[in-house]
Amino acid sequence: MAVSDLKITTQDNIRKEATEISGSGNNDKICWFVMRAYKCETKAEERLSEDDGLEHFIPKHYAVRVYHGVKSRRLVPVIPSLVFVRASRRQLIRFKKDNNFLQYVMRKTSSGVEYLIVPDNQMTNFIKVASRPEENLKYFSPEEIDIRKGTRVRIHGGIFDGVEGIFIRTEGVRDRRVVVMLEGVMAVSAKVHPDLVEVLK
Repeated sequence: MAVSDLKITTQDNIRKEATEISGSGNNDKICWFVMRAYKCETKAEERLSEDDGLEHFIPKHYAVRVYHGVKSRRLVPVIPSLVFVRASRRQLIRFKKDNNFLQYVMRKTSSGVEYLIVPDNQMTNFIKVASRPEENLKYFSPEEIDIRKGTRVRIHGGIFDGVEGIFIRTEGVRDRRVVVMLEGVMAVSAKVHPDLVEVLK
């Protein structure tokens, strides 16, 4: 997935951020941060669930895994270590003081690096689809989806009612599906009956 070439913060970055936080006006803005909990998704999920102020989401799918020599179908993270957290920088600094296994994912820009943040509307649509792992969802990296070849749509009715995405034919799938993109991170697609699809202008 696309997060493989993104930068993770170090402890030095964290200390620097804690020092600088009082000088920025955006520290209380709530948004969806893309984060990593290296080999600690379960721990991150437990700790974040205990904190009332931090909404979070880990996209999961069913996969066959071998445990103690026995194959079983289990719900596991789509991308190991990936965690989305909705919070302010101030809240995350507080949380990370006791949970430093959770690290920001950074994105390279022409002027340096910045936090990788997902817009609320993209995340809302993504969660509505990705929270239904039993629906034979397909995941893609952004490079695998050319949204220019699709049509922007809104779904009316069914379990994905209200979702907005791109109606497009994806690789390896015969029928067209609705794709919800998290720019620079990943995409998820679901099969939707054409009668439920409204084309958006």
